[in-house]
Amino acid sequence: MPGGRRIVGDMSDIGEQAKPPFAVLPDPSALFLSRAERLAQLARSGHKLGPYLDFLARLASAQHDIVATLPPLSLPSADVIARAQQNGMPPIARGTLEPDGAMLAAVEQIAARLRQTPLPATTAAAVDALVEALPSGGRELVSGALKDLPADDMAQRVLILAGLQVHFTRLAAMLDAEALTLVANAACPSCGSPPVASSVVGWPKAYNTRYCTCGLCGTMWNVIRVMCVLCGSTDGVSFRGIEDQPDTVKAETCETCRGYVKIVYQVNDVALEPLSDDVASVGLDMLLAEEGWKRGSQNPFLLGY
Repeated sequence: MPGGRRIVGDMSDIGEQAKPPFAVLPDPSALFLSRAERLAQLARSGHKLGPYLDFLARLASAQHDIVATLPPLSLPSADVIARAQQNGMPPIARGTLEPDGAMLAAVEQIAARLRQTPLPATTAAAVDALVEALPSGGRELVSGALKDLPADDMAQRVLILAGLQVHFTRLAAMLDAEALTLVANAACPSCGSPPVASSVVGWPKAYNTRYCTCGLCGTMWNVIRVMCVLCGSTDGVSFRGIEDQPDTVKAETCETCRGYVKIVYQVNDVALEPLSDDVASVGLDMLLAEEGWKRGSQNPFLLGY
């Protein structure tokens, strides 16, 4: 392997908790601030991706700043949500919601906020291009991001998804967590997006249990510890990390579907944050790709992996 590194196998202790909550909704006032702090910490650690992590820290700070400035939102009607859940669909499914003024406002404000932030020339140019494109093509750009259509401009897509993260996090926070149910493997029960990663948490009422975290709306949902998040198989599941690296981020690989989703061990280090540490551990993705494993999670800031 490049750099003398290799992937090593490991099986983790399986935690037990009688009835952990199935879903935990995001707190928009805290989520992006915590993420910004973790990204900044990683950027200062001498990480090889330091400049990119620093940019993402600035982006998460911008997300935090605009949360309080956006107008109030409304969920779909109770009847629409009830019908969705009766048909096994998430109540704010990203694939069915049409771009509206609130979505566009979140994207516009992210771009405007970043314009006030010192950025590398190429990044600043991407922000300027998005600002110019939004008045005439904003709905089409947002629709493409919601439906995961191929993007002509990847940097622009990242910025749009950053705005949509704020919008969907605010929507998800308004849902009834107790009414949410599993809709499909690797699908957020709130919006239907894939997870960014899973976490083994140390919460008092769910100690040593695992939750997936949505890469779009931030909802967390409980999943079995030794089961493939992607296909549900319990056979051929193993946990792999990089030799000589901290034992806090691993990949759950599945022989059945040949896919993987990372696990972040917050129970061992409360500073870990699924989206941030997924980006910081991209070296693990590169090594797994060389072995033929397919990444099954979705991180707006790792498009292409």
